[in-house]
Amino acid sequence: MATSEQIIESLETVLVPAAKRSIVGLNLVRKVAVTDSIVNITLASTGLIPGAQDWIKAKTREAVEKLPEVKGVEVEYSDVKAKELNKIEHIIAIMSGKGGVGKSLVSGLLAVALKRQGFEVGILDADITGPSIPKMFGLNVMPSGNENGLLPVLTKTGIEVMSINLLLPDEDDAVIWRGPLIGKAITQFGDEVLWGNLDYLVIDLPPGTADAPLTVMQSFPISGVVIVFTPQDLTAMIVRKAVRMAQHMNKPVLGVIENMAYLYVAEIDRKIELFGKSRGEEMAQAAHAPLLGQLPIDPALAKLCDEGNIERYDGKIYNALAGNLIESLNRCEKCA
Repeated sequence: MATSEQIIESLETVLVPAAKRSIVGLNLVRKVAVTDSIVNITLASTGLIPGAQDWIKAKTREAVEKLPEVKGVEVEYSDVKAKELNKIEHIIAIMSGKGGVGKSLVSGLLAVALKRQGFEVGILDADITGPSIPKMFGLNVMPSGNENGLLPVLTKTGIEVMSINLLLPDEDDAVIWRGPLIGKAITQFGDEVLWGNLDYLVIDLPPGTADAPLTVMQSFPISGVVIVFTPQDLTAMIVRKAVRMAQHMNKPVLGVIENMAYLYVAEIDRKIELFGKSRGEEMAQAAHAPLLGQLPIDPALAKLCDEGNIERYDGKIYNALAGNLIESLNRCEKCA
């Protein structure tokens, strides 16, 4: 007779239509029991519209009936809140002391690099008034769901994304909200979005150290913070402010990333420091954390982001970010 492990393995083939992830990956399989060759399966209905529930029920029966000695399959649904189903191994907050330093770009590139290493990854765009993640990934589909949860939108390579821009009738609509409403939206993205089983959730924070970043720090079990900066005179003060906020909230700083560090001109084989001399090592010392990367200005990357094709970018420097981040995260966990 088929074991519970074999049954769950067979359910990996049953995909949720709107999310394009398996019911196992989304943690919708709540109970599996076998009695006299009859398999009873309980699924969570979270995020599933009625038509999807019927389709998934049929596909679940079909998958399990193929197993040896299975004479019948019974499938039922239970109501479960999204928050109870989310199992996220690491939550990484991408932070900057000021706007315009490329924090969203770094968030997207880190997520892409982690996905390329085989991890299940999601991005929460917590920059409610200035969301840019959907544009980078070419997403314009509104999330589906029900009263128990919303399903994130999947990118071309399978990264889960949730952003306020995906919920607006028009992506150009302005979100003119006061702090409490913004904070409520951010907490809802954590509590009411069905992320399922993820290795990494990357949170793109709004700039600064005010209400919205504070809400994220208080509402999510942050594994660590990555601080993004550019090589400018005000950098040191701004980075220290971000570091102190993370320390005050008892969140480890996993490292710093210097963006727009230089422009490489291939014709003369030279790096031009457009915004001044690199301050990467100086900022790493100020943050008491490693320098995870120094990222150049790359017109090819800017073009891909404008086209919604950030996942097509391939740069060795950017791909190394994931390895450096994981190494720093493992070090922090060992020291904890």
